Amino acid sequence: MKNRITSLLLLSLSIGSITAQEKKNHEESKMQWFRDAKLGVFIHWGIYSVNGISESWSFFNNYINHDNYMKQLGGFSASRYNPDEWTRLIKESGAKYSVITTRHHDGISLWDSKSDKAITSFKDAAAKEDLIAPFVADLKKAGLKTGLYYSLPDWSHPYYDVNTRTKKRYDIAKDPARWQNFIKYYQGQLSELSVQFKPDLIWFDGDWEHTSAEWQAPQTLANLRKYNPNIIINSRLNNHGDYETPEQGIPVVAPQSKYWELCYTMNDSWGYQPFDRNYKSPNMIVRTLADVISMGGNLLIDIGPKADGSIPAEQVKILENLGRWTKKNSDAIYTTRQGLPFANYRGKSALSADGKKLFLYLEEAKDFAKIYGLTTAPVSAQVIGDSNAKVNYNQDQNGNLILSFANTQFDKDVTVVQLNFSEPVKVTNKITDPAPALQSLLENADAKKSAYEIANQLHKGTNLLDNTGITQDGMDMKIKKTAKTNPEVLNWISKNAEALYETGAGLPDGHYSGMSALSKDKQTLYLFVEGTPTGQIALKGLKNNISRIRIAGEGSIIPHHIYNKLYWSAVPGIVYIDLPKERLDKNLTVIAILLDKPVDLYREKIGAVESNL
Repeated sequence: MKNRITSLLLLSLSIGSITAQEKKNHEESKMQWFRDAKLGVFIHWGIYSVNGISESWSFFNNYINHDNYMKQLGGFSASRYNPDEWTRLIKESGAKYSVITTRHHDGISLWDSKSDKAITSFKDAAAKEDLIAPFVADLKKAGLKTGLYYSLPDWSHPYYDVNTRTKKRYDIAKDPARWQNFIKYYQGQLSELSVQFKPDLIWFDGDWEHTSAEWQAPQTLANLRKYNPNIIINSRLNNHGDYETPEQGIPVVAPQSKYWELCYTMNDSWGYQPFDRNYKSPNMIVRTLADVISMGGNLLIDIGPKADGSIPAEQVKILENLGRWTKKNSDAIYTTRQGLPFANYRGKSALSADGKKLFLYLEEAKDFAKIYGLTTAPVSAQVIGDSNAKVNYNQDQNGNLILSFANTQFDKDVTVVQLNFSEPVKVTNKITDPAPALQSLLENADAKKSAYEIANQLHKGTNLLDNTGITQDGMDMKIKKTAKTNPEVLNWISKNAEALYETGAGLPDGHYSGMSALSKDKQTLYLFVEGTPTGQIALKGLKNNISRIRIAGEGSIIPHHIYNKLYWSAVPGIVYIDLPKERLDKNLTVIAILLDKPVDLYREKIGAVESNL
């Protein structure tokens, strides 16, 4: 009897194990295309584009009353709407999927919805057209995956409890029947979308207004999977979905989720707003894509068409430049996985799915790069898209690899260096990178490598100039010299003495794609800038106010701009620093950032924006 019970128990455990493995296999198979895609295009289109005001939030926050907001239906013509052209532009950008707003929080459905009391573009707007159907058909024809954005709240629907920030129609606890009518309405709309358009992905939004039980989220998920067992759902169904969706802020630290996607605007607005001219440059967007890929995620870049369906020229330009870069570097983008830890490579990188290719994303033109703690040796190296470039490399006994670049035409945005291996790349976190003697650096004929090594050791917390006779202003230094001392190295130290005098370890991983140091009082941040950057210097997760930024050792005050900072949110924006090329140091440029107080950094998880004030 005992043996029989044991056998039954083992059989039960075996069946459970098989079921768990099958579930895992299905999950990985379902998510494969999403994980490999890397780039998608978000589309916020609705009646809010008529006046060029905030989608839904403008009436929710009482910036315009609801009646006047809804009058935009009469101007929403879609007269120049060309879904073929949209699809061509999206595909040529290198995106593998697109997500379009089928209904935002304002309740305007862009398809011919038959659900109770639905307001639609087909019967209520000037367009008198189902705007989703032709676009979805073109996406599928082009081989692109279809994503449908759907807002759980509908602030215009009589069955929904919330109307504006200050007005509610009813309390669902006191009128549960009315709430059930809304559940029937929204789940009915999701059934329509599933049957008519057969989406690959549903992108929910607005779940913060109610609990999972109130939304009946498990039932909603089950219904969607009934239509498509492989449907992918984002995390905004009270965390019942498949992947995380950080919004606007590029994560400092890679999200813990295996699958994630940054949704990101080109300017400060999701929908079309003609007076929002604060566009990021095409260079910034390409570098953002490289940043996201290096952390193993996807970038969902947003466009906001006008009321007539045309796409603003600035947005077209950004998509076209993405297309230029993705076409050139496709092998280093699609199907890649998260790159090396920052301790192993002080920049952005990615690995091929089989781990046998390592891609380094260079945001500057420079002579060399270093990888630390590499326990496998490359068999070849190349610059993608540049057959004339020469990449030489040398690996020491500690696994530290020095790459040298010659005859290279650096990309105007991000150059990709590909290293090929005969086995999957392996690195160690036990890096052996002993501090060299200062004298050897002073006597090195290559001043760039000496400056780099001084900065490298300082970034890690070893200041090679401590107790050497360096002075704060670089004057009257007592640093020991010999007949072999390279005056160029000594001049660089003197020029940048303020960044080397009693300074210590720099920023933790993720904030800056390079080396850095902090003053003794932690109130001045020094960024070491290699080579010639392709664009502005980016700094993430800085909570401080910036008092002033200048180029160390030569006095130039330089401007900066902050993008994606929501004034009511604790999440800091991204600082972009203008560094004039004519003021670069040929060995290593140092930027000094004076802060309002000791450095204060944001490293928390970035989630959905739940309240647009």
